[in-house]
Amino acid sequence: MREWWQAAATGVACAVVLAFWAHQVADSWGGGYWIFGCAAGAVVCALALVRRRARLPAAVAGLAVAAVAILVARLHDLPAEPGPGTALGLSVLVGSAFRTLPLPQAAGVGAGGLAVALASQLSGSPHASVLVLNVGAWLAALTGGLGPRLLAHRRAAAEERVRQSERLELARELHDVVAHHVTCVVLQAQAARLVARKDPDRVAGSLADIEAAGSDALAATRRVVGLLRERGRAAFGPAERLGELVARFSGPAVTLRLPDGEPAWPSEVAGTVYRVVQESLTNVSRHAPEAEAVVVSVTQEEQELVVEVTDDAPPPHRARGRLGGGYGLVGMRERVEALGGRLAAGPRPEGGWTVHATLPLPERVVRR
Repeated sequence: MREWWQAAATGVACAVVLAFWAHQVADSWGGGYWIFGCAAGAVVCALALVRRRARLPAAVAGLAVAAVAILVARLHDLPAEPGPGTALGLSVLVGSAFRTLPLPQAAGVGAGGLAVALASQLSGSPHASVLVLNVGAWLAALTGGLGPRLLAHRRAAAEERVRQSERLELARELHDVVAHHVTCVVLQAQAARLVARKDPDRVAGSLADIEAAGSDALAATRRVVGLLRERGRAAFGPAERLGELVARFSGPAVTLRLPDGEPAWPSEVAGTVYRVVQESLTNVSRHAPEAEAVVVSVTQEEQELVVEVTDDAPPPHRARGRLGGGYGLVGMRERVEALGGRLAAGPRPEGGWTVHATLPLPERVVRR
């Protein structure tokens, strides 16, 4: 929808500029002198409107049309080219190239746009206003294209720093996970030695327990190490209970709803649940100061775990940068997706904000 509105606005602007330029040429030159400049500008503006389908070919074609128009205007004593319509279309094409194309291609298009702007003097115009118009349009394209590109680069670099920090934190926690499971295997082996002495018939059962503990250790290690790889970049939360986290929260009153009994979640799943709740409560304290109540709900279904954190902040606070200004959601989403889960965050129709995470449970947990 946003792209449609941008295209519509660009089309209207091009039509207005072309009509204005045609009227000015008709007034000063008379006859049909306006036709050529209007046609050249219309072609370049049309290329600007369809640039998203092929940005580089559209930019190259626009520059070629403008260059040919300059030569034709010079040879046939026509009004100065490129005119305002052509300059506007080229500004859109060059700005789009600066913003989205790879650096070598963007630099080439930018150089071509500057060359066309400077070559506008070859059209034989006695006024410097044509040169000022085209160089100004090129500078506007440079600013409008490089500005968002640099901002996007800075944000990507900041997100990568967050992910790197998450990976380093996870590396510190990996030792605890492996040590826990390996300790279980060692204890099971020691128990099997004692059982073998007293009741040899029960050795098979002990060996099965050792096998199961070893399988759990390998599965947990694969999941944790998988988070360290390029596609998984989030870290464990501290090994504290959710109740303690909620008790320490200094914001609105929090209602905590947990599954009945003592759920047997793997450590990486439990750490992710903690991380989602922790970051969600932090977002409430930062971005929803008028919220009066928060509900933290953790439910265990057949094959997945669902975590939902909602608040009742009024709309003015709900809309104020809840997804911007920080990178907590970046790490949260990376971790949830690395475990094969899904994360959604956004405003609720009835008011307030919700964070909804779904985490798959390993088969052994489901069977229990």
